[in-house]
Amino acid sequence: MAKQKKLVEAITSMEDDFAQWYTDVVLKADLVDYTSVKGCMVIKPAGYAIWENIQQELDRRFKETGVENVYLPMFIPESLLQKEKDHVEGFAPEVAWVTHGGLEPLQERLCVRPTSETLFCDLYSREIHSHRDLPKVFNQWCSVVRWEKTTRPFLRSREFLWQEGHTAHATAEEAEARTEQMLHLYADFCEQVLAIPVIRGRKTDKEKFAGAEATYTIESLMHDGKALQSGTSHNFGDGFAKAFNIQYSDKDNTLKYVHQTSWGMTTRMIGAIIMVHGDNSGLKLPPRIAPTQVMIIPIRQDAEGVMENAEKLMDTLKASDVRVKIDSSDKTPGWKFSEQEMRGIPLRIELGPKDIEQGQAVIVRRDTREKMIVPFTEIPAKVTALLEDIQKDMYERALAHRNSHTYDATTYEEFKETINEKPGFVRAMWCGDQACEDKIKEDTAATSRCIPFQEEHLSDVCVCCGKPAKKMVYWGRAY
Repeated sequence: MAKQKKLVEAITSMEDDFAQWYTDVVLKADLVDYTSVKGCMVIKPAGYAIWENIQQELDRRFKETGVENVYLPMFIPESLLQKEKDHVEGFAPEVAWVTHGGLEPLQERLCVRPTSETLFCDLYSREIHSHRDLPKVFNQWCSVVRWEKTTRPFLRSREFLWQEGHTAHATAEEAEARTEQMLHLYADFCEQVLAIPVIRGRKTDKEKFAGAEATYTIESLMHDGKALQSGTSHNFGDGFAKAFNIQYSDKDNTLKYVHQTSWGMTTRMIGAIIMVHGDNSGLKLPPRIAPTQVMIIPIRQDAEGVMENAEKLMDTLKASDVRVKIDSSDKTPGWKFSEQEMRGIPLRIELGPKDIEQGQAVIVRRDTREKMIVPFTEIPAKVTALLEDIQKDMYERALAHRNSHTYDATTYEEFKETINEKPGFVRAMWCGDQACEDKIKEDTAATSRCIPFQEEHLSDVCVCCGKPAKKMVYWGRAY
């Protein structure tokens, strides 16, 4: 048990230093490693398996809405990037440039994609000619590069993995419908699969995507009270279409510009899972996203019948579509328990000679540490039911935490005091003037997270300037 204690002590307490706790968890749970390329990370098998599950579940949902996958180059010619002024200005500080091919200088610099709007626009300008060519509903899974100054594994790195959807439509109404559809798809995925409650809403003009008419977002609250933008969907209107001359011949033979959208979700969602659900023993993975849902831990595995029964149990659970493994390493049971907790595996099953004699096993929940003795014949049904209970309970706990860390403020003094003393979301009325948004950020380091779809009227005046209020906004400090 000494080794077990040492393993757990290797994680800094989140109450003492949340940032260090987070770093400890991603390293000790073997999700990532640092590299010789500053600001970049190696996503190790345990981390990549989570991303694969995210990818598979999102991809399935995308395709149900008619999305098709494509792949475009990672290099963007500078002249192409320059075609949309607002877009290039928004990304200029983060762009990495390729200036040489081998030993020869390039005639034109190439940008390593920070996002692919311009490449998709270039493609659509050649692909779309008639109303019969619409809509185009494409997505690509790829990596992007943004030269961030401050990095942290999963949350912000210079290269990260994501998906980016890019669509073209005949009308503004179709584009708006797709923009909102994808946002709600992300929200449902976060809540149903990742067990992370989100606020759905629209970004202010100051916070919207460079070149977009409107940006919609889902915002989640981490355990330390900071917000995390967890997925965005952008309506570009016809701005990119005009810059790239993407026109189609309508049914009446008139030329019209297409209306476009873009939407994305990234590997930062692995960071969100850690920070919403984790504890001082490590990860807690919601069952629907966990690569391994059950770990069978043999006790005295050299004893007669222990491994045979463990393997038989594993096969039975696999037949019930449970993702299950056996830890047959030569580590002590105590070490294996700690490792299972560190890695966030939702359930463990302890199985030893005495259990086999009595035709039972011990099942332990990772989220609550509740132990229960279950007869062999009942284990498959019990495991299936427990996984559903854990999924539901983890969401409910995260929702309760968010609700208890969401506050209302109607005066500026109350707003500043709440932001400084009570980490979390602050709901407050806003006049719509960016000057107030800027002042709030300067005074408190809080930003507008979103204007929620479900608006509430908290007062008649802006929390900052006292002028007539137009919208209720969620504010918070964010990652």
